[in-house]
Amino acid sequence: MTEHNFEQMRRAMIASQLRTTGTNDPRVLAAMGEVPRERFVPEGRVAAAYADASVALKPGRELNNPMALGRLLTEAAPREEDRAMVIGAATGYAAAVLARLVGQVVAVEEDPELAAVARAALAGTGTTLVEGPMAQGHRAGAPYDLILIDGAVEIVPDALVAQLAEDGRIAAGIVEQGVTRLALGRKAGEGFAMAAFADAAAAVLPGFARPRTFTF
Repeated sequence: MTEHNFEQMRRAMIASQLRTTGTNDPRVLAAMGEVPRERFVPEGRVAAAYADASVALKPGRELNNPMALGRLLTEAAPREEDRAMVIGAATGYAAAVLARLVGQVVAVEEDPELAAVARAALAGTGTTLVEGPMAQGHRAGAPYDLILIDGAVEIVPDALVAQLAEDGRIAAGIVEQGVTRLALGRKAGEGFAMAAFADAAAAVLPGFARPRTFTF
């Protein structure tokens, strides 16, 4: 495929996947229309880079689908002065988009292979790539105005909430009883709560399962 083909696919993604499903922030649409998503998927899967679905990166990890990312960013309303953290950087796509919307981005990825790809792909974007446990975030860079969990999780760890600034936001897909809902949370004093705003498929991130209770 040529660069022209990818440009056409990018425009189609904006028109048919994002605008029609609630991604209506002009800045988010512009950022997703500028970042070449094909550079963040394995070479053998570039034809699926702009599909309305997640893209397999390796066993157990996927690149989140465009609609979920667009909706999460729209609800989170990134500001130019924000300091943001991406949890589940994978190959770096969401961090590259967010870097066009906020002042500073820290991207956390625990898989060494994916982190290496992200580090190379994010060179020159001003993003700081941190390799380490995703559920622990990056306390050294806190507080963050916005934390984007790029995927679906059963729980948002207290460690991440603790790294939010006052009135900071967390955007994520939340899995409850097998159903994924996109949700936004906000910190106010000692309180924090997530509120769902849409049902949507999202790539599930490992390491965020709800502790299982003992039953007879």
